[in-house]
Amino acid sequence: MEKIRIGTRKSRLACIQAGTVAEYIRLHCRGYEAEIVKLMTTGDKILSKKLDEIGQKGLFVKELDSALMEGITDLSVHSLKDMPMEIPKELPIIGVSGREDARDVLVLPGGVREYDYRGPVGCSSNRRILQLKELYPGVRIKTVRGNVPTRLNKLDNGEYGALVLAAAGLKRLGLEERISRYFSVEEMIPAAGQGILGIQGRADRSYGFLQGFFDPEAMDCARCERAYMTEMNGGCSLPMGVYAEVLDEKRMKVMGLYYDEASKTSYRMCMTGERSASEALGIELARKIKEQ
Repeated sequence: MEKIRIGTRKSRLACIQAGTVAEYIRLHCRGYEAEIVKLMTTGDKILSKKLDEIGQKGLFVKELDSALMEGITDLSVHSLKDMPMEIPKELPIIGVSGREDARDVLVLPGGVREYDYRGPVGCSSNRRILQLKELYPGVRIKTVRGNVPTRLNKLDNGEYGALVLAAAGLKRLGLEERISRYFSVEEMIPAAGQGILGIQGRADRSYGFLQGFFDPEAMDCARCERAYMTEMNGGCSLPMGVYAEVLDEKRMKVMGLYYDEASKTSYRMCMTGERSASEALGIELARKIKEQ
């Protein structure tokens, strides 16, 4: 029996996500067994600042990359939206999961039915903040960090009037009932890879036993979105979002959000193209939207 050590962050959500891969191995991969290895990342340790203020890339992956490179783990499970656009050649994304709900959502304190503007909205993403201010003119924003249960506790204790979170995380945690409003992907364009799990491995070993877990449709969307962000210099802190969707066997569409710092103007654009050229479609959208 070969043991597959799965690296993950220590949060409950991260462990649940890694657990989906471990469960697949248990049920479908004869001759293999899974062990989850929990690691603390830099992004988990620094909770007093917005992520773009910390000034480092790969805040949620660096320690997992080191463990994978050193052979302490055999693969890593990430929220794909947390993965840098540039990753080491030695540690490729070997596949992705099917996509959970990619939308952002508004979460209100228990018993509250509508956001009343009294308390600030907890949000640390520049992408979300830009779009939130368009949806709720005059809204006050206050940085919020920490795992999902920590954020919900702060909300329910009166520190915030609402939170903006990812639907996927709440659903995976069994907290779907806390969602007060879903923002459509047109209202609030998601982060690249939102709702998708990225499975990272070592280039020098085979992971054929996981092929049944990987989702080709989600991979095409991920390639398109990550190509868009790379072309946009997606490692910077400017508000940017992108969402790709497969239309049929041959076609897909992608919509992007771009913020021009010089003019203080945000732009949105949508394109359709060939699914077989998903990366090229993402790059083309990025180039066209910057020309506006």
